[in-house]
Amino acid sequence: MDMFGDRREAGRILSDALREYAGRSDVTVLALPRGGVPVGYEVAKSLGADFDVLVVRKLGLPYHRELAMGAIVSGGAIDLNQDVIARSGVTEREIEAVMAKESVELERRERLYRGSRPMTPLEGRIVIVVDDGIATGATMRAALKALRSHHPARIVAAVPVAPADAPRRMQDVADAFVSVLCPADFYAVGQFYRRFDQTSDDEVRDLLAQFDGAGELP
Repeated sequence: MDMFGDRREAGRILSDALREYAGRSDVTVLALPRGGVPVGYEVAKSLGADFDVLVVRKLGLPYHRELAMGAIVSGGAIDLNQDVIARSGVTEREIEAVMAKESVELERRERLYRGSRPMTPLEGRIVIVVDDGIATGATMRAALKALRSHHPARIVAAVPVAPADAPRRMQDVADAFVSVLCPADFYAVGQFYRRFDQTSDDEVRDLLAQFDGAGELP
C-alpha cells in the first residue's frame, strides 16, 4: 500500500500533481485547519502561490448537532442545505442562533491563526483548497460550496488521498479534483500516513507566519 511519511511529504508529492498551476500570479492555496495546513504549506511553497487558511464551521441542527444543515467559512461565506432545513422543520430563529454561536467560534479560530491579517482576496483567482485527505468529504464539500460566494475564477480541490468515488462526489462543487491516491480499499485517511500526529495550533500559526503577504518565503 502506498503511504506518505507525514503531511509535509504528502504536500510535496501533491504539488507535483498540481504543476500546471506553478508560477502563476493568480493562484491562492487555502488549507483546511488543522491537518491540511502542513500539506497546503508545501503545495503553496512549491507552486509559488499565496497561502492562507480556510476555517470551516459546520452548522449542526439544534437537536442533532452531528447532522449539518450548512456551514460557514472564512470571510463570512455561508452555505445552507435547504433540503435538510425543510425536512427538519428548524425555524429561522433557530438557524440564526446556531449561526451566531458558530460565527463566534469561527472568529476565535480566525484570530488564533491569522491575527489581525485580513483574508486573502479570492475574487477572480484560481483557488486550490487543500486538506490532508478526504474520508466522507463533508467538510471539503461545505468549504467549496460556501467558497463560491467569494467569486473565484476556478476552484480546485486537492488532497493526497481520497476514496475511489471522491472525484464523483466532488464534481458538483469543484471545477477540478486532484488526489495522488484514490484507493478502492479505503478506511481512514490516517492509514496512508506513517506519521499522522495531530497538527497543533502552534504549528498552524508557525507555517502561516513563514509566508509574507505576497505568498513568498521571507
